Amino acid sequence: MVYDFATPVERRHPIGGWASQKWHRYGDDVLPLWVADMDFRSPPAVIDALQARVAHGVYGYGEVPATLTETLCQWSARHYDWPIQPDWQQWLPGVVPALHLAALALTEPGDGVLTVAPIYPPFLEVAKRTGRLPQQAMLAAPSTPNEPWQLDIAALEAAITPRTRLLLWCQPHNPTGRVWRYEEIAALAELVERHDLWVVSDELHCDLLLNEGAQHRPLAAAFPQLAKRTITLWAPSKTFNLAGLTSACAVIPDPALRERFAAATKGLLPDGNVLGLVAAEAAYRHGEPWRQELLSVLREHRETLQARVAAWPGVRWSAPESTYLAWLDMRESGLGEAPQKMLLKEAGVALSDGAAFGCPGFVRLNFGTTASQLEAALSRMDSLLKRD
Repeated sequence: MVYDFATPVERRHPIGGWASQKWHRYGDDVLPLWVADMDFRSPPAVIDALQARVAHGVYGYGEVPATLTETLCQWSARHYDWPIQPDWQQWLPGVVPALHLAALALTEPGDGVLTVAPIYPPFLEVAKRTGRLPQQAMLAAPSTPNEPWQLDIAALEAAITPRTRLLLWCQPHNPTGRVWRYEEIAALAELVERHDLWVVSDELHCDLLLNEGAQHRPLAAAFPQLAKRTITLWAPSKTFNLAGLTSACAVIPDPALRERFAAATKGLLPDGNVLGLVAAEAAYRHGEPWRQELLSVLREHRETLQARVAAWPGVRWSAPESTYLAWLDMRESGLGEAPQKMLLKEAGVALSDGAAFGCPGFVRLNFGTTASQLEAALSRMDSLLKRD
């Protein structure tokens, strides 16, 4: 490989003492595989671009450069066959703020905000935090080992009421790793139109498809009739490990919807992070070779985890089709009602608690780390889960 995905990077006690959520939430004896933050250095082109920008020495208010918006247009056309325009883009300091701002922009107090669980925890907080009505449907869980989670359209429709105005959607899906099939999202598109819903489609993990030959089609591209009611959220944060630079983009084809969303951001968001914008452009412009090698590493790690899960009685999963997150069903593992707490206490491995995603008894494991760090954590988990 051209890039180094094997050498561990010191993140707990780096020179300079920079704090890391992932590595400093727990003690020095804990191996963290929880938050969606990889342990790999970002692409060299990104690091070079940041160093050049830092060397300039002036970090005043910036603007989104035309070179960045054009670069994202090229990325979209090349990877998703979606010819977006520069003026469709609104760059933001992160996807989570965008979820909340969409609720403020597109709904009124008391309106229903619908989510499909299990789901990335901030989705479940949007309605409560914005004074809206939380509404939730569940995915159909696998009935047999290795069967994928399924979108349950009947359950989703049953959760919709006359008060429902907004659907918070996620594709590829976090935490299950599903890449939704055309038939599933076609049914979703029909339902959205029939019930006249707005949609925010979080597509943050779309550049990390693990199955060979898989391709991502944005919801608004696959179903152009939804473009007038859909806000698509993208970011380089997961793909290129840039989460701390807080730079994301809302892609909004419809002018009226775009204006409505932009108005809701006034006074609630800071101007763009000048370093984040530089990093985003460098990643999308020069990061493709690095991304391809990353995908090879993540596929190998998925195979490693597949073998491990097979050796853990009472643990089930559906191998993720995207990203570096594994969604493990530990309800029959013998670790009790809170397996995340047992693994933390007894094995010294920190995973994400499935209860926060709407599914107690599950855990989410981040395998976006070096092979040696992953092996060390899995060996610790063996001590509790592997039985002779």
